[in-house]
Amino acid sequence: MYPFTEQLIKYNYSHQQQKLGILILDVKGNYYKYVKSLAKKYNLSQDILEIGLHSKVKYNPLHKPHLNPFVLANRLKTILLLFSENNTESFWLDKAEQILAEAIKLCRLYNDGYVTFIEIHKLITEPSYYKSKIEILKKLFYTSKLTHKQIYELNTALEFFEKEFCSLDTRTLSILKSEISRITNIFVSDYNISNIFCSSKKDLTFKGFSSMLQKGNIVVLNMNIAEYKNLSKIIATYLKLDFQSEVMYNLSHNKVRPSAFICDEYAEYVTKTDADFFSLSREAKCINIISTQSYSSLKHSLKDENSVRVIVQNLINKIWFRTDDIFTIEETQKQLGKEDKLHTSKSISENAKETSFNYITNSLNSKNSSITESYSTYTQKDYIYDTNFFTQNLETFSALTFLSDGTNIFKPSKLKMFPYFKK
Repeated sequence: MYPFTEQLIKYNYSHQQQKLGILILDVKGNYYKYVKSLAKKYNLSQDILEIGLHSKVKYNPLHKPHLNPFVLANRLKTILLLFSENNTESFWLDKAEQILAEAIKLCRLYNDGYVTFIEIHKLITEPSYYKSKIEILKKLFYTSKLTHKQIYELNTALEFFEKEFCSLDTRTLSILKSEISRITNIFVSDYNISNIFCSSKKDLTFKGFSSMLQKGNIVVLNMNIAEYKNLSKIIATYLKLDFQSEVMYNLSHNKVRPSAFICDEYAEYVTKTDADFFSLSREAKCINIISTQSYSSLKHSLKDENSVRVIVQNLINKIWFRTDDIFTIEETQKQLGKEDKLHTSKSISENAKETSFNYITNSLNSKNSSITESYSTYTQKDYIYDTNFFTQNLETFSALTFLSDGTNIFKPSKLKMFPYFKK
């Protein structure tokens, strides 16, 4: 990943209008140092925005005033799917999505359009807090300070909370609150997290990818997933979805500018929506570079084999290192196809005219016997690379590549890789 990262950062780095806007998701928490050294090397230190608990950048994932509440709620549902062991919880997730959307509506009305995880958490889990905000909204309504659109949204939100949400039985309500708290609770319980990701509106230093893409900035998530597992997944998924939305928005408004997305240990942050983005982002001139331990890692995260195949088939250039994962090997073999291979068979037969049984040795004795040996060759369609090639023939610092130059597809071949640390 290091050589690719340097190439992308170096590309047109001295041209303000042509350098790439790049999003880098750092799973292990050590990639940022390398990116920082590259930025210094190419005089781009001012272009780096570090998203993490030890940076000065303050970012609120929910502050997207131009997005529909249901779009924001759907993003939260996407994150909840990352925490779900299986997809049989769809009823609870769909209901949680609806609750979140209505809560975002209310929060925007009484909080001057500004939404945070803390506000959402309190609105849904604390009845007294909800009632206090409803009183504020009533005063705004009676003093005619709400527009027709805001009044409509207030009515729909109140109808949902008063007639549906509050009328749920205790057990159902507890389960739904528990589902939502899996995301919101981490922002409420930790001071540093709330200070960075739920800061006041005036203190925000990173408001999204619109300006980042225009200026060619480099946004790096610097958060060790082993230390901040849930938080890392929440912020990473939000950054990724926000980046993807902005890239596609620019495409639809004829503001295409080259950009890049880099993610190591991609299986930790993969979502089903990535397949759609990868298939459409080529026209938007977005370069996607991801790495994962195996296809099985993606399948484990997505719980859906077909989604893995859709994501993989949208990645044009592929590099495979040695692996023992059968699912990865089988899928790779299918992608590379079959060819006619020459097979040889050998058979030996013996014929005897006189055969007798020896009772002493308990064996057959033959006389006037003849032995015949025959060979036959035939062609048969078989995978270009067999299983042994992936498990045994790919040595350290060698890889099987399937590459394209944008016009031509090169024949799959085994290449020797030059270790970057020996440069």
